[in-house]
Amino acid sequence: MTAWTLAERASKMNPSVIREILKVTEKPGIISLAGGLPSPHTFPIDAFAQAAAQVLAHEGAAALQYAASEGYAPLRQAVAEFLPWQVDPDQVLITTGSQQGLDLLAKVLIDQGSRVLVETPTYLGALQAFTPMQPRIQAVASDDDGVQVDDLAAQVGSGADKARFLYVLPNFQNPTGRSMTEARRQQLSQAAAELGLPLVEDNPYGDLWFDAPPPLPLTARNPEGCIYLGSFSKVLAPGLRLGYLVAPHAIYPKLLQAKQAADLHTPSFNQRLVAQVLQGGFLQRHVPTIRALYQRQCQAMLTALDEHLKDLGVTWNRPAGGMFLWLRLPAGMDALALLPRAVEHNVAFVPGAAFYAQDGDQRTLRLSFVTASEAQIHEAIAALARAIRASA
Repeated sequence: MTAWTLAERASKMNPSVIREILKVTEKPGIISLAGGLPSPHTFPIDAFAQAAAQVLAHEGAAALQYAASEGYAPLRQAVAEFLPWQVDPDQVLITTGSQQGLDLLAKVLIDQGSRVLVETPTYLGALQAFTPMQPRIQAVASDDDGVQVDDLAAQVGSGADKARFLYVLPNFQNPTGRSMTEARRQQLSQAAAELGLPLVEDNPYGDLWFDAPPPLPLTARNPEGCIYLGSFSKVLAPGLRLGYLVAPHAIYPKLLQAKQAADLHTPSFNQRLVAQVLQGGFLQRHVPTIRALYQRQCQAMLTALDEHLKDLGVTWNRPAGGMFLWLRLPAGMDALALLPRAVEHNVAFVPGAAFYAQDGDQRTLRLSFVTASEAQIHEAIAALARAIRASA
């Protein structure tokens, strides 16, 4: 019988807590507020059908052939042009989803035992990408305005133990939905530069603002000290698995080599398809329709929360964009323990403790407001209230 010997890093790989939870929500009749999926109503299917026909008719052979690891040049140019600071297209690397960008960064920047800093809480997918490299992930204290700069200085370390980078989501963060204020961005950018601490800025949700766009990205303030991750998943469609990173010239070649080793290149057809869709200012017309839909759904959830949970000792935030909001249960309650009771009442959510690098807050939970209808949202929040009462 063949015996397979696993690498030590494989023991650090664990299934996504969220994806395991989503299996529980497959019960018929469940209204799921758990997934981080964009609304399928936002997918521009007709635009993709037309673009696919164009690409296959005029570039079919090239679209189906192997291609450059850096990505399709017109798409890299388009990315460079729509970012709000001066970007050389040669700094743009097209990735197979922004999740691959996290994986490449982990391979290039993290050694066993390296100190890596993250927000409190942070994106679970980043923790999954970093953990196999066996770093010491350290959470930096955070509040409603973002990373607390005083604690950043305390956590950064020095010498061989200095943090390799701080990973941060400034806009409508997953899981909390919070956004970093302009003042905090200025403080963080200045502090990171003074500390010589690289920043990894992940921005999949920045275009999903409701009433006003978020402040300038951190990377725009110090391009040589940051790596920027972006995605087409939330503004076009996640099934394309198409993202990008923008890196300083000094680090770009190693990220490219890691990309070559991982998958040679992101699918050529998908890249050309998106480049075709982007022509003629499509995103400027399309993204406002996503914002309007998500704002209505977010408001529906906030209204339902005000109606059903205001007297139960539950607190929540009021996001200005994105896809999520963050709840905290009354003292003594545990969101993971509440979940089975909620499922019995036909509603599902994601317990928040999994999003913490250390000392997870068992009272927190994440709700997504973008895939359920306004009527379903109202029904789901009423069901959640019943589950909380039954568990109190």
